[in-house]
Amino acid sequence: MPELPEVETTRRGLEPYALKQRIVALEVHEPRLRWRVARDLARKVAGQRILGVGRRAKYLLLHLKSGTLLLHLGMSGNLRVVPARTPRLAHDHFDLKLGSGLALRFNDPRRFGSLLYTRGDPLRHRLLADLAPEPFA
Repeated sequence: MPELPEVETTRRGLEPYALKQRIVALEVHEPRLRWRVARDLARKVAGQRILGVGRRAKYLLLHLKSGTLLLHLGMSGNLRVVPARTPRLAHDHFDLKLGSGLALRFNDPRRFGSLLYTRGDPLRHRLLADLAPEPFA
């Protein structure tokens, strides 16, 4: 399982590629992750700009104007920045395609990762609300 330093490293690695980018499309290839990816999620995020790339505990937070994507890598997941036309590999479950021509591609052989969306304050989301203080704060 990616530990907190690896999740923070992932956040820092994504930020220069994702920040201020417009989401062109969310393509879900396998919705059955830890929690099923919502069927209407692609519609909710298409056209939105990524305003911030954050982290709370082991959750990556992609802040949009209308809400926040909460992404968890699970036990074996990783999020890579690839050219959007790069052929998919086994266990590539979704692509968040960006206006730059790049995609944030989620690969998770064990499918314990997750992609969720919240309109409200992400820190009040049921998965984040009762977490302990950040160790690096």
